[in-house]
Amino acid sequence: MVECDLRRPLVIALHHLCQLGHRKVAFLKGQEFSSDTEIRWATIEKVARQLGMTIANSLIAQLEGDSPTPQPGYQATKKLLGSRKAFTALFAFNDQSAMGAMRAFREAGLRVPDDISVVGFDDIQSAAYQSPGLTTVRQPLREMGRTAAETLLHRIRRSRSDAQGGEIMVTPELIVRGTTCSPRTGARHPAMVS
Repeated sequence: MVECDLRRPLVIALHHLCQLGHRKVAFLKGQEFSSDTEIRWATIEKVARQLGMTIANSLIAQLEGDSPTPQPGYQATKKLLGSRKAFTALFAFNDQSAMGAMRAFREAGLRVPDDISVVGFDDIQSAAYQSPGLTTVRQPLREMGRTAAETLLHRIRRSRSDAQGGEIMVTPELIVRGTTCSPRTGARHPAMVS
């Protein structure tokens, strides 16, 4: 079985935000039906604790609906903004929700990354073409597919008595683009937007 090492990219992404100076980070949690939501969220909580980062319940918004568009991220971010709780960065469940969040921030008069940094997850093709380009965790899906196919072919060629199971881990990486920077003095916080 080929799996992604989820812990490492989440460590790198949260560490990136901490290194930049972000302490008040909002999170877009995946939909309840998504198989990745609980494992990814448990990993984020663990990594945040290890980094000494506090996750405020008021800065967590769960994506709702099953639309594969930026709309759930847009709606969840509007709720975060409506709570009037200050934060300087947002870590989104996936790139689509990060793109929706960026639109909600623009509509609220906030600039990414000057007022709010945004990190996505997946590195979908359009992530690099956002304005600014989205900082995101790249899941090596092609590498996973190629490795799975090669492993399967290798096992088919071997006799059943030699066949061994096991997991093959591939490691995602953080792709830093234009949606993250240090929190700036004088930057507008979402709680300050009227």
